[in-house]
Amino acid sequence: MATEYRAVVDWRRDGAVFSDGRYGRAHRWLFDGGVEVPASAAPSSVPAPLSREDAVDPEEAFVAALSSCHMLFFLALAAKAGFVVDSYRDDAVGIMGRNARARPYVATVTLDPTIAFSGERRPSTAELADLHHRSHELCYIANSVLTEVTIAGLVHTNETA
Repeated sequence: MATEYRAVVDWRRDGAVFSDGRYGRAHRWLFDGGVEVPASAAPSSVPAPLSREDAVDPEEAFVAALSSCHMLFFLALAAKAGFVVDSYRDDAVGIMGRNARARPYVATVTLDPTIAFSGERRPSTAELADLHHRSHELCYIANSVLTEVTIAGLVHTNETA
């Protein structure tokens, strides 16, 4: 049986005319366990007040999902290899582009992790690159998209969706 993941996206018109295009883009993402995330169109796409700067937009969520998935595999692989990771912070950036059909998409995501290790065994540059490479290969989200993912100077291009 396939594993299933669910999310509820909840938007309300709240009295706006709607047909004039001046309706709010703010909405909620609801996840299992009761987690609720305020969401909106990106203010760069839909100016405030029809969007919310203090909410997560789908493009940010996409970048965060790639980064989070990569990190979780990195941590698992590092632990299995005997490395002790004390902290992992990724300042990830997604850049929009146009695909072969001239449609906008998130063309590249650059993961820029700062990782602190402790203990006697620390990864060499080659071991660190290998951990990132294997993390990318295992990441469910990276395997689901055409986006080019760059990690600390390493480029991974997904050729199939």
